[in-house]
Amino acid sequence: MDKFVKLTGVAAPIDMDDVNTDQIVPARLMRKPRAGNSYGQYLLHDLRFNEDGSENGAFVLNQPAFRQACIFVASHNYGCGSSRLGAIYTHYDFGVRAIIAVSFGDVFFNNCLKNGILAIRLPAEVTAAIRGQLRANPGQTLTIDLEQQTVTDVFGKVYEFAVDSFAKRCLLEGLSDIALTLKRADLIDAFEERHRATFSWLPLSK
Repeated sequence: MDKFVKLTGVAAPIDMDDVNTDQIVPARLMRKPRAGNSYGQYLLHDLRFNEDGSENGAFVLNQPAFRQACIFVASHNYGCGSSRLGAIYTHYDFGVRAIIAVSFGDVFFNNCLKNGILAIRLPAEVTAAIRGQLRANPGQTLTIDLEQQTVTDVFGKVYEFAVDSFAKRCLLEGLSDIALTLKRADLIDAFEERHRATFSWLPLSK
């Protein structure tokens, strides 16, 4: 996954509480294979599109100023509901690298951090104020500095946020769980050699 150090980008206000993972990516679409950034088209699909497949022009991500948003500013309980990695893939493939909200579904929150998306909790009054700024100034940017653990709003006000130290390291270095394991490949190889030598009588696995 890509490293996340500092991000300045267009932010979109998601003015909804309890956005669940089935709204983020409907279950019927998860049968589709993921190739390249293909899952981005499914992000918030039934909110972005009408039943006939046409765009819902009233939805924020279909408005010209927010089409290239890489930061979401949401409200309470974003990503609640069932556990599905597809909900993370849709954001990542769409280009979203950070989500700010008052609270998140626990599994969604942890999956974000493990898959290259910085999930940030900020107080309700702060997220509401930032969403108001974005609605009043469409297309404006926020800056998120992971090293300093700060969010800078449209008018330059800075807010600090907390982040787990291990998750922070993985994001800064661009390390997925697999990449983190492979950094210990030499130790794994050495263990397997010792194991084979110690238990040479065991049949080799195929």
